[in-house]
Amino acid sequence: MGTSFDTRAGADSSRVQALEDKVQELSKRLQNLEERTPEDRVAIVVFSGDLDRVLAAFIIATGAAAMGQQVSMFFTFWGLSVLKKGTEFSGKTLFQKMMALMSPASSLNLPVSKMNYFGAGAKMLRSMMKEKNVTSLEDMIALARELGVRAIACEMSRDVMGIKQSELAEGLESGGVASFLADSLKSRTSLFI
Repeated sequence: MGTSFDTRAGADSSRVQALEDKVQELSKRLQNLEERTPEDRVAIVVFSGDLDRVLAAFIIATGAAAMGQQVSMFFTFWGLSVLKKGTEFSGKTLFQKMMALMSPASSLNLPVSKMNYFGAGAKMLRSMMKEKNVTSLEDMIALARELGVRAIACEMSRDVMGIKQSELAEGLESGGVASFLADSLKSRTSLFI
């Protein structure tokens, strides 16, 4: 009889241990899921340098920030024109100078994606926005700053295009794709504009 009881107690002990192991494994899985659960964040890549598309990016960014979400905007290639406050030519290679000549010097000079007609389309859009009391891009950029939207200038794109830090607006962060991905992986919404 003693042997039967010992055998059952040993079997019960091993079942309890197996259950404890299973609970620990499930606990680790749950912790991993919690770490991967998206937060109230929005991550936006601003690739375009077109006024209408950039307006859409800032409307979404300011709307999300006003709703209490953390917002980061990663400006790369043509999107860097939005962040420029002017153009400098000294210290640039020939191709970088050519790129600077052909690119908008600031957000005020952005073309529209359709029907630009040498800048007339952008002027018409800005005029129609003003007529309808729609906030200008420059006011949206200021609002985004006030709401705490992070603006990150892509270092690699800046280097390739020859855009100096001194050509960009104050208060920007610089970063690579890892900066965007770190925010994107935590975000409920990621957009490419």
